[in-house]
Amino acid sequence: MTDLQIPPHEYLTVRELADLLRLKERKVYDLAASGEVPCSRATGKLLFPAAEIRAWIEGAQSGGFMMPQAARPGVFLGSHDPLLDWAIRQSRCGLATFFDGSQDGLTRFAAREGVASGLHVRAPDGSWNLAAARAAAEGQDVVLIAFAARRRGLVLREDGPAPQGLAGLPGLRVAPRQEGSGTAVLLRELAQEAGVDLGSLTFTPTERTEDEAVQSVRRGEADVTFGLESVARSYGLRFVPLIEERFDLLIDRRAYFEPALQSLLDFCRSGPFRSRAENLGGYDLSRFGEVVWNA
Repeated sequence: MTDLQIPPHEYLTVRELADLLRLKERKVYDLAASGEVPCSRATGKLLFPAAEIRAWIEGAQSGGFMMPQAARPGVFLGSHDPLLDWAIRQSRCGLATFFDGSQDGLTRFAAREGVASGLHVRAPDGSWNLAAARAAAEGQDVVLIAFAARRRGLVLREDGPAPQGLAGLPGLRVAPRQEGSGTAVLLRELAQEAGVDLGSLTFTPTERTEDEAVQSVRRGEADVTFGLESVARSYGLRFVPLIEERFDLLIDRRAYFEPALQSLLDFCRSGPFRSRAENLGGYDLSRFGEVVWNA
């Protein structure tokens, strides 16, 4: 394709780019909408910078176009996990964090807003994370790495009610997680399976991390939350196990080999990391580092 003659003026119109690439104009609009081709808008009209189009074409690979993409920012996205959060800080890997739930992380990761994202999303067949990762990042150069299995259930005050399952939640104040978080989605699914109407429950204000939800129970603002055993133990609260879930890491392949993520992953293989997980409780690290999906 490098023999294509790009017009000498600074910007190309949709028609000019379509003629240049021998495509229909509709396809050019699709390329622009998906961000696959460099473009700008002026007075509502799509224009394509000739210099960037030239670089884009020269960078094309056999079988399709590839626009040179800016490096992802060094941000860890997705679901909050206390052990992962601690490891990022303790390893001094240099990554920032923006934990706001599994779905938020997948959406932001697909938009290249971070180098990795944690997730715990159960598929209808009972498997974990693979289907959600494929849906969000199919076609991107990524890898899904196993992090841990975690025990999740009801976190309760020592001096409060003692439900042994979801059927005991009516009448209690429940600390919820935000919509789109893996925790909120999983609670909705388990409640449906147990025949519990979440609409009949009394919810306190939304909490956005595992720790914050459990802290609300500890402070007496809520009677119960659907949380992790590790966090319940950290705050000295009762825990009723309901399910073991998989927590995995979706990682940009190029970033995987960069110093920041390598430092973090090396630390997660260390003795201090294993000791921390054992002391927290509720974690199974036997599959850590296993490649779940190689996109």
